Amino acid sequence: MGCTLSTDDKAAVERSKMIDRNLRDDGEKAAREVKLLLLGAGESGKSTIVKQMKIIHEAGYSEEECKQYKAVVYSNTIQSIIAIIRAMGRLKIDFTDPARAVCVCVCVCVCVCVCVCVCACFSRSREYQLNDSAAYYLNDLDRVSQATYIPTQQDVLRTRVKTTGIVETHFTFKDLHFKMFDVGGQRSERKKWIHCFEGVTAIIFCVALSDYDLDLNKRKDTKEIYTHFTCATDTKNVQFVFDAVTDVIIKNNLKDCG
Repeated sequence: MGCTLSTDDKAAVERSKMIDRNLRDDGEKAAREVKLLLLGAGESGKSTIVKQMKIIHEAGYSEEECKQYKAVVYSNTIQSIIAIIRAMGRLKIDFTDPARAVCVCVCVCVCVCVCVCVCACFSRSREYQLNDSAAYYLNDLDRVSQATYIPTQQDVLRTRVKTTGIVETHFTFKDLHFKMFDVGGQRSERKKWIHCFEGVTAIIFCVALSDYDLDLNKRKDTKEIYTHFTCATDTKNVQFVFDAVTDVIIKNNLKDCG
C-alpha cells in the first residue's frame, strides 16, 4: 500500500515536473536573450547602428521601405544646402558669381558642389551644424534628383531623422536573440533612458569622433573630445565590431554558467 501513489499524488508530481521543465526552458531562453541598450548624445550614430543591424542580420530594406525614405533623403539634402548657404553669410564667404548664388538656392544640378565658395564653406563645417551625410547626398545630386530615383540601402543608412521615444529592434545572431533599444540622445529625451536599464546585458555608448572639434551650440568654450574605432556608416566595420562584442558576451555567459 505504501509503495503506490494516489491519483492526486501523481497529478501533483506531474505538475511539479511540468513546473521544473518550464523553469528550465525559461532559464535556457533567458540565457540566449541579450538586451543591448544604445546610449549617446544626439547624432552620435545610434540609429545608424540599428539600421546596420537590419542590413546585416535581417533582409535589409525592401524596395517599398526604401521608397518611404525618399522624402527623408530630399529633406536631408535640402537641409544641408540651407545650412551651407546660411553659414556662408555667418562666415563671411561671398559668392564669386551672383548667378551661382541663385543656382545654389534653387538646387540646380551640381553647381552646389563645383562652386569654389561653397566648397570653402563646406571645408569649415566644424564651425556650424552640418549633417554628416551632406557630402554623400550633394555629390550624388544627379542621381538623387532623377524622377525615377529610389533610395539605395546606403542612402537609407545615411538618412538623419531625430529619434524620439524608444525604438526596439529584434534579431538573431550566433544562436542568441538580441533586443536592441535605441533611445533619443537629445537632452529632452534622456529622462526616458532609466526605463530601459532593467535587465540590460550590455550598454553601447556611442560618440561621434567627427564632433571632437565641433563648435557647440551651447558652452562654446567646451569641446566634445572622445575616441572610438568604428564608423557607423561602414557596414563591414560595424559587422566586425558587433561580432567581437557578441563573442565577449558569449564568453561571459559561459563563465557565469561555470
